[in-house]
Amino acid sequence: MKRYSIPIFCFALLPMLSGLGFSQASPRGLAKLTLDGHTISVDYGRPILKGATVEQAMKRPLEPGDGFWRLGANSSTTFKSSTSLKFGDTTVPAGTYSLYAQRQSDDSWKLVFNKQVGQWGTSHDPSKDFAFIPFHERKTSNSVQELTIRLERRGNGGVFLVHWGDMELTAHFAVA
Repeated sequence: MKRYSIPIFCFALLPMLSGLGFSQASPRGLAKLTLDGHTISVDYGRPILKGATVEQAMKRPLEPGDGFWRLGANSSTTFKSSTSLKFGDTTVPAGTYSLYAQRQSDDSWKLVFNKQVGQWGTSHDPSKDFAFIPFHERKTSNSVQELTIRLERRGNGGVFLVHWGDMELTAHFAVA
């Protein structure tokens, strides 16, 4: 009987710890696309607005030039591609990267590819940033509570799409 007392005690503490802010992590999401026989995927945490605005959920205002958003929750958002991709004039080589978004001083957004992977999402090392892709923002009429990232086929290429609240960010790409 003694050997069960510690696990049972710990299990009984879980509801109390949850009330102190030790809640479960955000659920994970996976966006995946096969393009010309090559696999592209994004693994990300899916924070939920729970009635808050995007700025409130990020726990800071989205001021232009304000730094980096980890583009998800918990561990860093991971982008994998089995082929090089062309985003406008920028080529992203095949590989695995962490993704961030950065709001620029002119109120525009950039999708940031970072060579550091496997870290907690807020542990951003700017010295490992290597590609900054223009993100196009638009406001949508339908608001989503849970952050959603999609990879969709468009013409001969695809689109990287982020939707949260009424904000939608997109970047088009093609196989290089």
